[in-house]
Amino acid sequence: MPKPVVSEEKRRRRRPTKSGTVLSEQLIVDTALRMLREHGSAGLTARRLGLALDADPSTLYRYFRGMDELTLAIGDALVGQALRGWKPTGEWRADLRAIGLRIHAAYVAHPQAAQLTASRVTGRANELAADEAVLDVLRTAGLPLPDTVRIYHAFIDQTLAFAALDAASLALPSAALRADESMWRSTYARLPRTTHPRIAEAAPLLATRMVDSAYPTALEMLLDSVAAQLSRVQQRPQRGAGGVDMRLRRVGATSHDGASADQRPTQLS
Repeated sequence: MPKPVVSEEKRRRRRPTKSGTVLSEQLIVDTALRMLREHGSAGLTARRLGLALDADPSTLYRYFRGMDELTLAIGDALVGQALRGWKPTGEWRADLRAIGLRIHAAYVAHPQAAQLTASRVTGRANELAADEAVLDVLRTAGLPLPDTVRIYHAFIDQTLAFAALDAASLALPSAALRADESMWRSTYARLPRTTHPRIAEAAPLLATRMVDSAYPTALEMLLDSVAAQLSRVQQRPQRGAGGVDMRLRRVGATSHDGASADQRPTQLS
């Protein structure tokens, strides 16, 4: 049987650490984020985290069942940073764009943590709030539930996939990152048109664009797809009671024999 979850207040260390700090989940997560930034995922262990907090490593298990649960808390903290200050405007495209860009930015601001957490499902409060926000934006826009779930799936996975990809590049050693970026100028820009005509003609643009994230472009493409789907939904017949196609009712319209639409039998599709 799994151990029951104990509230943080009950788990809180009663006495300060040697440095005078009272531990909390937030402090542990913030310290773990700093350690990931400075040492990478290999440097994040219970022993090292305990040293950084000036606490016995066993104390950490009063707050998290293990390092994996701490990993999930770190991922949820990144989502929380993304949502901080965000409020819906009621304009679905602007709201989805803002959520996506905020989540992507929060992850790439912590590349090592992003690599560790982007593929995880935390089930924690911030993640649930983000999921609820995206689903609500799509449903309020007028999308049917199956379309909402399909687009939500693509939106979240695309955002996190680009975050993980961009974070992996940023987590490279500086020399390796510079070498990758210069490859577009040192190799691609010098390919002859006789052997690589398409690369040769695109080389100047490739050298400019390929060093930046493609996420904003991909996001706009997804939003264009959502707009097209909304347009199709809005053009579907609105059916009244009994499955009547409401577009077939033309108040005041007349047929070739002079009978008004309201006097003619309603057509069923």
